[in-house]
Amino acid sequence: MATFAQNPTYSDLPPLPEYQTTPMPPLLPPIPDKLLTVILPIAAYWVLSMLFHWIDTKDYFPHYRLHTPAEVSSRNKVSRWEVVRDVVIQQVIQTAVGWLLGMTEPDDLVGKEEYDVAVWARRIRIAQRAIPGLFALLGLNAHGLAKNLNPSHPVLAGVMLGGRYSALETTATASGGFGKSAAEFATWEKMLASAIYWYIVPAVQYSIAVMVVDTWQYFLHRAMHMNKWMYTTFHSRHHRLYVPYAYGALYNHPFEGFLLDTLGASVAYKLAGMNTRQGMWFFTASTFKTVDDHCGYALPWDPLQCLTSNNAGYHDVHHQSWGIKTNFSQPFFTFWDRLLGTVWTGGDVSARYEKARIAAQKKVDQEHEETTITHSNAADSTTADPRPYLDDKKNATDLASIPLKDQLPLPPQGKAELQAAGSRQQVLDDKKGGGAQVLVQEAAEEKEARSLLKRKGRRRTASSLSQADSLKGLKDRVTGSMHGRAGALIGMESNR
Repeated sequence: MATFAQNPTYSDLPPLPEYQTTPMPPLLPPIPDKLLTVILPIAAYWVLSMLFHWIDTKDYFPHYRLHTPAEVSSRNKVSRWEVVRDVVIQQVIQTAVGWLLGMTEPDDLVGKEEYDVAVWARRIRIAQRAIPGLFALLGLNAHGLAKNLNPSHPVLAGVMLGGRYSALETTATASGGFGKSAAEFATWEKMLASAIYWYIVPAVQYSIAVMVVDTWQYFLHRAMHMNKWMYTTFHSRHHRLYVPYAYGALYNHPFEGFLLDTLGASVAYKLAGMNTRQGMWFFTASTFKTVDDHCGYALPWDPLQCLTSNNAGYHDVHHQSWGIKTNFSQPFFTFWDRLLGTVWTGGDVSARYEKARIAAQKKVDQEHEETTITHSNAADSTTADPRPYLDDKKNATDLASIPLKDQLPLPPQGKAELQAAGSRQQVLDDKKGGGAQVLVQEAAEEKEARSLLKRKGRRRTASSLSQADSLKGLKDRVTGSMHGRAGALIGMESNR
């Protein structure tokens, strides 16, 4: 078999450097990278979760909360102890799978980087061979143009000649005589090859991993909502957190946690061809994103919430009784929801969202500002394609027995009405999680929230204070009402 150097097509390419590999030093000695890949996501989960829990207990950003503290204690159907227990169980499974995954991976080595960059530089040089032919298709003489350019722009002339740089070529002895051999790569070839190797290839790998995990989670997540047995057996456990909080992000049935999160991320890692250290950052970033999506805060300066519309507000809709069968996308982007028509289309139908937004309003006289929580507009409900919810209202057989007064908030007519019907039927299917009582309780709280909004509106109209003083007073009154009610309910909860 002919060697690479003997191939006449590549005989004039610069030679590849020799290399010698050694094991990559651990990122945090003496912990091996494979072990750190297992430890770091779990540490990231609890560090970020406890940060948000600390913010909760200190009440530092009440005006950015999606729900009041009272709702956390009154609406959720699972204790915090049960949440911690199930998260730890999932992380034990995650650790075991991560360790097995690490055993299938070769040890990361260093010392070959210069060689790999040179391989990319060769590919760039070979790609240039097509340029003279492309010029010929356009009726241009590449050699004539290069000859004119060579005195002032020798590098550009070399590109036009198909990667033949006279200044870099030396005469070398070849078998049977003399020939031209390229002694080295052009500076721009080396810079581009380095950029491809160090930045572009990893960016493509991370993009593939993100696409794979988003696709994996969307379709499995959606299947668990569309299949009644899968929902009531596995996924309904996660939805007993109607008001999500950070360390409840991985509160799942153990089988669901393995299938959706652990296995999905592992498949993405393998298909993207990542090395151990890349996997370490990918798994950790995915964990940060998952926790942030369940944090319960719409923080305008949170980078994870600014980079993509799939954030805490978007995912919170999926945890509401009227939006459970919408907004399935997790954890990075909303592409599949938008492509397949499963985005919530009913706007901010909950008065509780409106109340939280009032606490953060910058202008007192602006009562109906643009939606920022659900990322939807109620007007879209009547114009949106009703698929895939055409049969949801007809199939909501148990919902027909629930009085309309216990189905608040009422979504807009159209697609949102179908989405809410299917979502509420799913709540009724989960009898262990409260069933009809969830809808009754939410309707009562919706009425209370609407009543509070009306009272705040009347006070705001009657006020003669300056705009700045009015804003401060409004914020204090709303926050006071929210937290007074929270303290009472939390106190009642603790005495049960």
